[in-house]
Amino acid sequence: QVQLVESGGGLVQPGGSLRLSCAASGIIFSFYAMTWFRQAPGKQRELVAAITTGGSTKYAEAVKGRFTTSRDNAKNTVYLQMNDLKPEDTAIYYCNAKQGLGFQTTGMGSWGKGTRVTVSS
Repeated sequence: QVQLVESGGGLVQPGGSLRLSCAASGIIFSFYAMTWFRQAPGKQRELVAAITTGGSTKYAEAVKGRFTTSRDNAKNTVYLQMNDLKPEDTAIYYCNAKQGLGFQTTGMGSWGKGTRVTVSS
């Protein structure tokens, strides 16, 4: 059974940084593409960043140049480094795992419970 556990969220001032982690268990992690989504209050869930099994990445326009996703297959963990955070980045951040090649960004895979990020002065 797939289990995904996000961590690293919190309260940060504008311009600050956070690193989110998503630890996976119950899967052969290296076979899974990983995707970060977020959902802000009153808004629809949106894709933030994605990483393939081979390590290729892509980002939403709103976070390009500020966020970086990476994976450590030895630790079964995917990361989201978030720099220069803005109030509009405030949301619950979720990771999603789906087996397959290429980007798997449909949200059809398994989900974690999320970690809350609040950007406020």
